[in-house]
Amino acid sequence: MVEPLAPMGPLDPRVTPARPDLAASHLAGKVQAARFVDGELREIVDPQAPLRRSPAPDAPLDTEALKGERVMIYENNEEGWSWGQLTADGYVGWLPTAALRPPGPKPTHRVAVARTLVFPGPSIRLPPLEGLSLGCTLAIERTEDPFGVMAANGYVPARHLKPIDEKETDLVAVAEAFVGVPYLWGGKTSLGLDCSALVQLALGACGIPCPRDSDMQERTLGAALGPRADLKRGDFVFWKGHVAIARDAMSLIHANAFHMAVTIEPAASTIARIHAAGDPVRIVRRL
Repeated sequence: MVEPLAPMGPLDPRVTPARPDLAASHLAGKVQAARFVDGELREIVDPQAPLRRSPAPDAPLDTEALKGERVMIYENNEEGWSWGQLTADGYVGWLPTAALRPPGPKPTHRVAVARTLVFPGPSIRLPPLEGLSLGCTLAIERTEDPFGVMAANGYVPARHLKPIDEKETDLVAVAEAFVGVPYLWGGKTSLGLDCSALVQLALGACGIPCPRDSDMQERTLGAALGPRADLKRGDFVFWKGHVAIARDAMSLIHANAFHMAVTIEPAASTIARIHAAGDPVRIVRRL
């Protein structure tokens, strides 16, 4: 296991492609490394790919990359792992090499529901090839009602897709599609996700860039209102290491380890419960 490089200055190792032995060439002069290399752009071909802290299947899961995402790869090892940086949110880590390929056609559509299926032909009676989660992006070559046909010949229900440039307008409604999904540290799909992934996915569907982790979101999302602000729909409530989305003045939605799921809860009792565990609200932020 290679330890992350201690950054020189304000560089965050989670989003800085640098290790003591290797770093991205654009970081020359900014970090210390034995060698600097140019990256090679790749695309996630699997429904989702784990991004792990080290090149091992039992290493901590830091996040997941979704089908269609691009990643800049700086190293491939002999054990089937590739080290690189996601282009969407900048997260750095190890991905299974088998989940990557050279970039294909530019994505035209995104999955706009919590989960959909890809069929090998134009029939829902065929055994599905794979399941895709909200946020996956696809190159749709044509429409054969009721399917969108991928350039790679997969058939996806067209009603589950939206053009890549058609954005959602209600981030809370996007988050509500995940109610009941299990809590998974580092997860980012309808099979399991964590609190900051729920925020990132909801904002991403609305076309709003969002960093991956809650502390990053706490520093950058919208305007700070203070810890006791009156809540409005779409506000973000931050604790140390946790974030929830306000549905209205009285309720929150969040992926949480207390219920081990995405839940809708009364705001007052949720805030009181977390406070009683030693974590008062740190800040409320509003877009």
